[in-house]
Amino acid sequence: MANCGLYCVNLLKMPFEWLVGLRYTRAGRRNGRNSFISFISAISMAGIGLGVTALIVVLSVYNGFQTVVTERMVSVLGHVEVYEVGGTGLADWHSVAAEAARNPQVKGAAPFIEMQGMLVHGGDYLRPSIVRGILPGEETKVSEIGKQMKQGSLDALQPGAYKIILGAELARELEVKMGDRIALAMSQGNSATNMAPLMRSFTVAGTFEAGHNEFDSGLALVNLEDAQQIINAVGPFGLRLRLQDMQKAPEVAAELRNSLPGRLVVRDWTRLNSTWLAVVKSQKNMMFIILTMIIAVAAFNLVATLVMTVTDKQADIAILRTLGASPFSIMKIFVVQGALVGVIGTAIGVACGVLLAWNVGSIVGGIESLFGVHFLSKEIYFISAVPSDLRWGDVGVIAATSLLLAFISTLYPSWRAARVKPAEALRYE
Repeated sequence: MANCGLYCVNLLKMPFEWLVGLRYTRAGRRNGRNSFISFISAISMAGIGLGVTALIVVLSVYNGFQTVVTERMVSVLGHVEVYEVGGTGLADWHSVAAEAARNPQVKGAAPFIEMQGMLVHGGDYLRPSIVRGILPGEETKVSEIGKQMKQGSLDALQPGAYKIILGAELARELEVKMGDRIALAMSQGNSATNMAPLMRSFTVAGTFEAGHNEFDSGLALVNLEDAQQIINAVGPFGLRLRLQDMQKAPEVAAELRNSLPGRLVVRDWTRLNSTWLAVVKSQKNMMFIILTMIIAVAAFNLVATLVMTVTDKQADIAILRTLGASPFSIMKIFVVQGALVGVIGTAIGVACGVLLAWNVGSIVGGIESLFGVHFLSKEIYFISAVPSDLRWGDVGVIAATSLLLAFISTLYPSWRAARVKPAEALRYE
């Protein structure tokens, strides 16, 4: 009894607008007169919760795919690349690497050369490719290709051996296997007197699978010295750097521009893949807008609910007005009622969305096992489980958007309630 009394005292300390708004929200459950209005209110609440849940789960899965693709992309590219401006190559790349290593974020550096050419096998199979010259011992410091080998090893790329390692999809398209001979055809320049392509034969020494189609179908690796011999370069084109934290790549790139000697170009992975990142951002924004419509539909159902409540409660409104309640107080009553529905619906949606986002991989896996279906084909997507990356910043934006839409939905019905004239409302009571 004491606890009940304390609860009643705390309620009495609340503004009367809150007390009446809370009472109207629960009225349908208490006496059944407004059960239909209460039912519509519950549907609106459930709709808001469903929309918030769907938005959180979809954006988390989208973030998961983005994270996986980005990690696989930078596992081959590196985090920062350093080029010599003149295009003659870094003859003394060791000193540049040593200077870059003075930055605490730099974990490793490796030289490289990139060439564009046509790979030919048997005269019938031709595929354009980017051929990258590397040093096997240094490459493992900046990329994960050594761990992504399906056949062979990076150590097979010895200078003078003219061995080549292909992406798994590229090897499949060329129909080659370990030990086969393929030719690399390259242009010798733009001179009209030198139209014949440069040809060099290589032996297939392995394949790798990065899980990113751009590299698996279009990248080949050779020894750095072999690449220099082919194009008569005095040194590597540049260095690829690996950082402690890839998200700090833009900051580290800016620091290296000021600290590295000579005329060097420094680009981080976000600039190297700026088009892809822009597409991903625009797609995510469109996904957010489209799924927000679900919340908007449910939130604007509150308009109908509150309009019906205002119509039903005109006598109560008139009595409150005659007792001295201002039009603004009447507005607050119905804003409280509608906002409460939005808050509860949003809270339910956030709780369900977070739980589903954390366990979406297990849930999808269970559905696949139960019904014997596969939502993601490993041959197409290179992953067998649905990734999820829940970001609390996204959750906060979703919750704020849901609450804002619910609040906006209360304004017109509340304004209409404030305009009720007591004399006319009580005329037929």
